[in-house]
Amino acid sequence: MKKFLFFGAPLKEEENSGAILLLRIFIGILMITHGWGKLSNFEAFSGGFPDPIGIGSKLSLMLAIGAEFFASIFLILGILTRLSVIPLAFTMGVAFFVVHAADKFQTKELALIYLGIYIYLFLVGPGKYSLDRLIFKKQL
Repeated sequence: MKKFLFFGAPLKEEENSGAILLLRIFIGILMITHGWGKLSNFEAFSGGFPDPIGIGSKLSLMLAIGAEFFASIFLILGILTRLSVIPLAFTMGVAFFVVHAADKFQTKELALIYLGIYIYLFLVGPGKYSLDRLIFKKQL
């Protein structure tokens, strides 16, 4: 433990995969709450939802729900993990750079944090403890 804390000893595969699993579960659950709020109040949101990419308010809302709710379920389970973080990262990128572009940093900071985590998960993959690993029988 001392070596790990003070000298940066690398984690073993199981430890690293465990950390990735915890991150996937934690960040997935947090994002699902955003998607569920939109999904369960679809009609209330659909009229005034931002249309940052010019496809219509309702379709923008549907895409946000698809990313925030459904892709987060895939992320938690570790199924098609790298593909599932693409719409999540895109949604957070649009939120940070377009929807909240003129806002103070404190307002858009959360979107940037999510974006960074999704980019990290895209780069490292789902880890050993994922359905991807079970299905494809190899480290992704």
